[in-house]
Amino acid sequence: MAPERARCRTYRFRLHPTKLQSLALIRQLGLQCELYNAALEERIGVWKREQRTVSYFEQCRELTGLKDVRPEVVASGTVLCRGTLKRLDRAYGAFFRRVRLGEAPGFPCFKLASRFDSLQWEDSNSGWKVKTQHRRLYLKGIGEIKANYYRPLLGEPKRITVKREGGKWWLYVSCVNVPALPLAPTGKDVGIDLGLTNIVAMSDGKLMAGEHFGKKTQSDLASAHRKLANKNRGSNRRRRQFDEVVRLHRKIKNQRSNAAHQLSRQIVNASDLIALEDLKIVNMVRAPKGRSDPNQPGAYLPNGARRKAGLNRSIHDAGWGQLVSMLIYKAESAGRTVVSVNPNYTSQTCAECHYVDSRNRVSQKEFHCLECGHCDHADVNAARNILWAGRALQVSACAD
Repeated sequence: MAPERARCRTYRFRLHPTKLQSLALIRQLGLQCELYNAALEERIGVWKREQRTVSYFEQCRELTGLKDVRPEVVASGTVLCRGTLKRLDRAYGAFFRRVRLGEAPGFPCFKLASRFDSLQWEDSNSGWKVKTQHRRLYLKGIGEIKANYYRPLLGEPKRITVKREGGKWWLYVSCVNVPALPLAPTGKDVGIDLGLTNIVAMSDGKLMAGEHFGKKTQSDLASAHRKLANKNRGSNRRRRQFDEVVRLHRKIKNQRSNAAHQLSRQIVNASDLIALEDLKIVNMVRAPKGRSDPNQPGAYLPNGARRKAGLNRSIHDAGWGQLVSMLIYKAESAGRTVVSVNPNYTSQTCAECHYVDSRNRVSQKEFHCLECGHCDHADVNAARNILWAGRALQVSACAD
C-alpha cells in the first residue's frame, strides 16, 4: 500500500446570494475584468517599448497607487485584485510553456465583460473567510453569503474562487494539507480498457455501458441554440434564452460528472492495482489537417473531417479524461496504485498466448486468436493485456 501523504483538494459548493449581493458580485466581475485587460495592455506595451515582460509582483506593487485613482476596483480588497493579476500571470506562463514545447502558442487575449465569470481570492484569508459552521462565506465589500456546505472541508482553505454559471453562483475552495484516507487492501488487481460503447471494460469480464448524456440532450440543446440565434442581441429574451442554454450544458456536465464519480469510486474501492491505458486524448480529438487541391487553387480535398468530428464528439461525451483524473486522485487518497501502460497493440494481442496480429480482432466486439483459437470480448481481452503490462511495470518499479 502506498504511504499516506497530504494532498491538495478543491471542493465545490453552491452559493445563494441575495439580490443585492448578486448585483455586488456582478459589479466586481466588471471591475476585475477591467483590471485584467488593463494589466494585459500594460504587459503588451512594456514589451513593445522595452522588450521585457512585466512580472506579477511588479503589477501587484502598483495596486497601492490604484486605491487613489480607482478606489472602487479595490473596494473588496487587494487580495481579490492579486487573484486577477495571478490569473493573467498563469495565462502568460501557459503561453511560454506552449512556445517551449512547440505547440500552438495561444497568446493571452482581452476578456469580454459578458464572459468574465469568476473572481479569485489568492493565498490569504484577508478579505474572505469560509464559515462552515454558520454555512456562510464572508467576502469583504459584499458581506456574508449563504453557502451550502453539503460535505466537510478537509485540510486548510488556501484560496477560493466564486464563479457565475448562468443564473447560479458556485464556490470553489482549494485546501492544502488534506489527509489521505487509506482503504483496506482487497488483494485484487484490475486492468481497464476505455471505449465508446462500453466506457469501461475490465479484465475480470465486467462491461460498463456508457450513458452518452450529450447525445441524449442533443436535440434539446440544438433547439435551444436555434432559439438563441433568433433573439436580438442585448434583449431580455436573449438573456433568458442564454441562461436556458447554460442550464442544458450544466445538466450534461453534472450528469457526466456524477457518473464518473460513482464509477471511479466503485473501481477504487474494489482494486489495489488499477492499470490504465496512457491515451493521448488531446491528440485523439484533434481535427484532421486540410489538404490543398493541386488542381484547384484555394480548394481542398476531402479529408473526412465531418466523420472525424462525430468521433470527437463521442470521445468528449464519454468523458475519458474526467474519469481517469478521478481515478488517479481517489486512488492516491485511498492508498491504491494506478499505472499507465502503453496502449499500442493491446487490442491486437491475445491475452492467452500473446500472439500479435491485427486480424485477431474480428470486429468491434469479437476477438479470435489465429494462433491458439482463444475467443473473448475484444475489450475484455484488451483489458487483460493492460493488466498484464501494468503488473510488469509495477514489478519493474519495485525492483528499482
